[in-house]
Amino acid sequence: MIMGQSYGQFALVYDQLMEDMPYVDWLGFARESWSRYGMPSSVVDLGCGTGSLSIPLARSGFHVYGIDLSSDMLSVARSKWDETPEQAVRPRAGTIRWLQQDMRDWGIGEPVDSVLSFCDCLNYLTEEADIEAAFRATYRALKDGGSFLFDMHPPSQLIRYAAEQPFVLDERDIAYIWTCDFEEQRCQIEHNLTIFAREKDARFYRFEETHHQRAYDPQWVVAALRRAGFRTVDEYADFEFKPRNAGSERLFFAAVK
Repeated sequence: MIMGQSYGQFALVYDQLMEDMPYVDWLGFARESWSRYGMPSSVVDLGCGTGSLSIPLARSGFHVYGIDLSSDMLSVARSKWDETPEQAVRPRAGTIRWLQQDMRDWGIGEPVDSVLSFCDCLNYLTEEADIEAAFRATYRALKDGGSFLFDMHPPSQLIRYAAEQPFVLDERDIAYIWTCDFEEQRCQIEHNLTIFAREKDARFYRFEETHHQRAYDPQWVVAALRRAGFRTVDEYADFEFKPRNAGSERLFFAAVK
């Protein structure tokens, strides 16, 4: 799901760690956006991770391309899709094609109707040039009139992470200690996680993960989308079609080619 990270062990426990994420809200935001900007047939889930959005979209009848840089994440996603009961898919003939590609330079060989990139994937691109490359690649891949829907954490959210850390999770089968180091000048944060996961023999194994995110000025993001060629760019916040405010935790952008 995240560019430039290694996901061997992390991919195996990712769904456990993310089970409380608002996937239903992301799907709801996408559907409401499509009712405003045009209902697609083909959808790219850019930074699809373990397929937690790709799979329900395909079950609903969309033709989905799940794209991620991590082969480990895609392996988990394929397994989840292969385990999907046929009766959950066949009534609406949804499909998925899994592709290992970099979001800065991706393509599927044919134009698509809509591209999604949720769960703050784009915050993991820590250089402005990489964000702009991802926007250009997405613009090239869309049909005329196609939509690009994505979310990002604003600078204020990374500042909150830094102020409120450390974070601790202690559940029966998984636990973690999560600390953060914040670089104010770049508005970039380093997430350091020590994770303990229970094996089948009831023993726990420990591994460590380090992830980097950067937040960008929303006005710069809008300008970068326009530089990429998008003719319509709208900005919302926190799963609602309302303007952002100082307390917004998650910004949503809708760009139309």
